[in-house]
Amino acid sequence: MNAATAHIVQLDKLEVGEHLFDIQLDSSYLSSVEHTELLGGTVDVKARLILHENDFSLDMDIVGQVQVTCDRCLDAMHVDVDIYEEEIELDDDTQQLDLAWLAYELIIVNLPLVHSHQDGGCNPEMDALLQDHLCTALADEE
Repeated sequence: MNAATAHIVQLDKLEVGEHLFDIQLDSSYLSSVEHTELLGGTVDVKARLILHENDFSLDMDIVGQVQVTCDRCLDAMHVDVDIYEEEIELDDDTQQLDLAWLAYELIIVNLPLVHSHQDGGCNPEMDALLQDHLCTALADEE
C-alpha cells in the first residue's frame, strides 16, 4: 500500500473482527482539499473498525492542530483539535472507507463557528485599523 492510498480501507478485503488504523494528516493533505477553510496543520487519526458479517462499526480519535484564518485580523491562527467520534454512521452499501476524508469532515464540523485569536493575539496593524473604524454608542451620540 503506498502513501497516497494508505488511508483507503477496502472493506471486502478485511476479515471479520477488529482492525486498527493510525494515519497522520499534514498540511499537504489538509490544505489540498478544494474550497477548504483549513490552511494546514497536523493531526493524528486513530480509527477502530469492527467488521461483522453484515455490517461494521467505526470509531475515530483525532488529535492535533489545524491552521485557519482569523475572522478578525485575517492572519493565520492555530486551532487545537481533540475529537472522539463513536459509531460513525455510513451507508450500508459502503465498500471502501477513506479515513482521511472522514477525519477531514469531522474536523470541519467540529471547528468553532468563529475563528479569532485570543485577546491581544491579532495582527496589531489590522487591530488598529479595526479600532479606527469601530462604531460605539458614544461616537454615535456626538
